[in-house]
Amino acid sequence: MKFGGRVVSKSFLINVEVVVETKSGKHATGLGSMPVGNVWAWPSDKVSPDDAEKAMMDFGEQACDLAMLFPDYSDPIDIVYHISGEYAHLGKIIPQELKLAESMPELAELVAASPLDAAIHDGFGRVNQINSYNALSKQFIHEDLSTYLDDQFKGEYLDQYTLREPKARMPLYHLVGALDPLTAADITKRINDKLPETLPEWINYNGLTHLKIKLNGDDLDWDVNRVLAVEQVTAETQAKRGCTEWVYSTDFNEKCQDAAYVLEFLARIKAGSPAAYDRIQYIEQPTSRHLKAHPELKLHEVAKQKPVVLDEGLVDYESLLLAREMGYTGVALKACKGQTDSLILAAAAQKLGLFLCVQDLSCPGYSFLHSASLSARIPG
Repeated sequence: MKFGGRVVSKSFLINVEVVVETKSGKHATGLGSMPVGNVWAWPSDKVSPDDAEKAMMDFGEQACDLAMLFPDYSDPIDIVYHISGEYAHLGKIIPQELKLAESMPELAELVAASPLDAAIHDGFGRVNQINSYNALSKQFIHEDLSTYLDDQFKGEYLDQYTLREPKARMPLYHLVGALDPLTAADITKRINDKLPETLPEWINYNGLTHLKIKLNGDDLDWDVNRVLAVEQVTAETQAKRGCTEWVYSTDFNEKCQDAAYVLEFLARIKAGSPAAYDRIQYIEQPTSRHLKAHPELKLHEVAKQKPVVLDEGLVDYESLLLAREMGYTGVALKACKGQTDSLILAAAAQKLGLFLCVQDLSCPGYSFLHSASLSARIPG
């Protein structure tokens, strides 16, 4: 798999078990799991992927140590909120101890701590014998949302922004990676693991209707041709199975230099295949995640055509508000950024009328269930 020009062939999982206790002495064990995801969360020219991975795994362990020191009985939102106040310090100390050339980015901190966050929520639900998504009201949560956001959320709690019952069905985006073969002609040697290998095979195998297309962001001809090729292959395959409706999202992994690149991309897609253009549901993080460092990267003109979704740049409420000023019209929620932040930012996005989607980090096992549960409980 390719993330922003870097190829990923393996990853570790951080698994966390948390034993929680109520004031009445009841106990339960909560589970959390997430891939380390260092190539996505900490792309760097100064720190090698292996060193970043090691630092994030150390961070995950030490975040658990912080949780052990939390002195009071409280709810998951409050506990994680207070623990996370130490993340920035930890993100400096661990790289220093490992003699790395830079501090850990905030996104990497959130990813490394996300299994702990999930386990605390899971344990809270289990010990109270209630689904954790149904334990977000004033009955269970000490502080209203204004504590974590601002005064416009005074008196509001997360139960107002989540569903009491999970969605019965959800569309699932299939990732078409930049290295993935579209047709049999693209395969030099088959893996032969009894799973599909080409896009038509995957479409038929899973009945796909949602495709996320990974793009380069710095090679316009390749990006345009890739989308048009995906459209051609998909249209032929869907016609054979009698499917008339499907959609795309495009992910440049923040490699576009500016909005002009995206506008030219859209113009050429529209000229080459109006149908492909119409099927683009949203555009994901086309430019740099470093919003404060690049205030000139305005995306208002792009957003007039398609929703522009903040992904890597979404790390807190401040970044959400800044992105909105810069022209972003949607956010991508990810369980790997933490259950607590995901729920809080989902509330903020809904209040602000932003386009919402939930994505994962190619999550297996428990982490996939976590990601799916988040999507199932967020309206929209």
